[in-house]
Order: sequence, then structure tokens, then C-alpha cells
Amino acid sequence: MTATPGQPYSPSVPGAPRPARRALRGVRDTLTLMGLPLVVALALPAAFAGGGTRRWFGGRAESQRAEAQAAKDAAASAFYELDTAQRDLRISIETITAVDGSPAARRAVADFEALGRRIDEVSQQYINTVDAHDLDRDDLEASAAVRARTELTRAKDELDRVKRELDRFTDGLGPLLGKAETQLARLAPAVERARQALLAASNALDGARAAGLRADDLAARLAALGPELTRLNQGAGQHGVAGTLERAERVCREAEAIRAEAGRLPEKAAEIDHRLVSLRTRAQALTTRAEQVDPVLSELRRRFTAACWQDLQGVPEQAAQNVRQAEAKLTEAQAAREAQRWPEATALLSTARALLNTTDEAVSAAGDRLTRLNAVQKDPKQEIERTRFALRDAQRLAMSGRTTPDPRDARPLDEAVARLERAIGTLEGRHPDYWHFLTETEAVRRSAAQVVSRIREERGAGH
Repeated sequence: MTATPGQPYSPSVPGAPRPARRALRGVRDTLTLMGLPLVVALALPAAFAGGGTRRWFGGRAESQRAEAQAAKDAAASAFYELDTAQRDLRISIETITAVDGSPAARRAVADFEALGRRIDEVSQQYINTVDAHDLDRDDLEASAAVRARTELTRAKDELDRVKRELDRFTDGLGPLLGKAETQLARLAPAVERARQALLAASNALDGARAAGLRADDLAARLAALGPELTRLNQGAGQHGVAGTLERAERVCREAEAIRAEAGRLPEKAAEIDHRLVSLRTRAQALTTRAEQVDPVLSELRRRFTAACWQDLQGVPEQAAQNVRQAEAKLTEAQAAREAQRWPEATALLSTARALLNTTDEAVSAAGDRLTRLNAVQKDPKQEIERTRFALRDAQRLAMSGRTTPDPRDARPLDEAVARLERAIGTLEGRHPDYWHFLTETEAVRRSAAQVVSRIREERGAGH
């Protein structure tokens, strides 16, 4: 039961007798013009079929003729219902195949084709049966009418049976069809969102250009989406539903990113301008601070041993060099900003900032060194007590809830205590190395802190 797309279905099949096919087509075409369904045609009085008036004979023959005609009408109705159901199912199958390429969908198509062959088989049997019995004959015998009724009833039963198979198959397609219809329902909104996103990105670029920002890289990215829009406009019929959905979502994401970046361009330009001014000011301040390192080093050399200041000797020269490099990067960043090469300008600013951070730390280290050395030279007891407190705190925690300490805690703490005593002993000479003393006390406090951290982690896990 197949039809050429766009053409009405004809119940005729190859091999069927020509008179019956012409009669069925004639009735169908006439009633199509009248707006009546095929089943009505098959129920019309037989007098319309031949154009004349048939002679009617009473008795048993006419009763059998009427029963045969009723069987013929019932078979025609079953044939029409099966044809309608097959057409509806074909639409469902086409919906599934347009969206779903899964094994389950391919099996459904194969099963539908097999069912279609069975439908064609019983339909041909029905048409052959109709052609084989002319119920309008004047001389129709009762036995012929009975035989016609029996065969037409059998044909109807076969049509009904296949219709039930078709209905069961249709019911089983529910999940596949629901999934396909859901994707089809997503298709039009997804394509429209992509179009609107592209329009918004274009408008955002226009706004950036109006503010004097070229945004050439964003314009190139937007232009690259042009072919994708063309494919979206060509539709799912050419590129498939799944492919069109994926393309629409990708275009929407990229267009939205372009729109967002274009919208941030004025803010980005202002931020770069602010960073340029801020980093130039910081470079000037560091130049002034670096000039103060030499007097600090001079005092360190005069009052403390070489070990306390030797590692700071290169700070003034390194600071000056770093500041010069940072200023050169700022000049390059300014040029990149004017050319609106935003990524390059941002990278150059980051490099300049890193150079200035390094310089700031080195310059600060010289001043901090002098401050700490002055404090420990004046009163080393404060540093000693601070370190001993850290050790005692760790020892108390190690002994909490225990009669003897864990060797993993006792060993590093005993070593730290001995290390502190040795560091205190270095202060007894004529020229104490205060910087060595400070680095040793810091190391002792770190060891105590590591023991405390491990104990708390283990007890926390046990709890």
C-alpha cells in the first residue's frame, strides 16, 4: 500500500484485473471531487456503477446478494482503515528516521518495511477478491453470493488482523517517536536563538566601533560564523535534525561569547589605561625606593658581619635594571593599546607588573633585614622566648593524653631544642652572626609547627 509522494493512493496493484481497478479509481476520483471518503463510495448503491437500472429479483438470491454486499462494504471499510493507519505510521517512521540513527530506530524502519510487505499482500488479496465477484450481475446466483460473502469476509478478517499488528507496532514506537518529536520541537527555537545571538553579536560590535574600538579579532570571529548561518538556513532536511541542533547550539555559544567580549571592550580599554598609569607611578616610586638601598647596605656593612648583608649586595643594581625593563614593557603596552591589540597589551602589563613585584620584594628585603637585625642586636631574648614558646606548645600537644611521646613527635622536637641552643650559643662571640641566629630560630619554629600540624591531622582523622 504505497503511493508516490504528493499523489493520491490507488488501491490497484500490478496483476489486478483492469475492470476492477478502473471501477475503484472511477468511484474514488468521483467522490474525491464530491469530498466523500472511499468507504462511502463502497457503500453507494450498485446502480451507480453501471449507469443503468438493474432488474431486482426477490427471494433467497436477493437476500444472499444483500449479505454479500454488506460483507463487501465491511471489507472496504477495513481496507480503508488499514490504509489510513499505514499512512499515519509512515509519517511517524519518517519523523523518527529524520532525528534518530540509533540501532533501535533502524530496527523500527526494518520492521515497518516488513509489515508494509504484509499489508501489500493482504491488500492484493482483498482487491483480487473484489474483482472476482460481480455482485451487480442480474443473474447472480445464491451460491455465488454465498461464496462472495465468505471470501469477502475472509479478506476483511485478514485486513483486520494485519490492522491489529499495525496498531501493536505503532504502540511500541511510543518512546522512539516521543524522543524524535521532542528533538523536532527543539529545532526551530534553537535555530532562532542562534540567529538572535548572531544579531546581538553584530549589534555589540557596532556599538564598540561607535566608541572608537575596532575589535578586528571579534569581527573576524563573527565573519567565520557566516557559513554556519547559511547551513542553518538550509534546514534540517539537508543537514539532519541532530546536526542542525548541534550547529545551532555551537553558533549560539560562539556568538554569545563575541557579544560579551564586544560589550566588555570599553571596560577593558579603560582598565588597561588605568593599569598603565598605575604601573608607571609604581615604577617611579620603586626608582626612588631603590636609591635608598645603598644607605641601608652601608649601615649593614658598618654594624654587622658580612654574612648579614652579602646576599643583598646586588639589590640596587638589580632593582634599577628591573625598573628599566618594566618601563620598556609599559611603553610597548601603550603602543599595543593604541593599536587595540588587547591580548598583547594585557600580556605586556602582566610582565611589567611581575618585574616591579620582584623589585619591590628585593628593596623591601634590605630595609626589613636592617630592622630585624637592629631588634635582635638590641634584645635577642624576645626572639629566643618566642621560639621556646612554640617548642613548649608543640611538646604539650605531643604529650596530651599520653604518658610517653610518640617517637615521630619526640625526635624532631628534641632536634629543634638542640638546634635552638646551638643558635643561642652563636651570640656569645665578639661579632655575632645575628642573621644566622634569626634564620635558625625561624627554622626551629617551622619544625615545631610541622609536628603540631601532623598531630592535629591524625587526631582529627581518628575522631
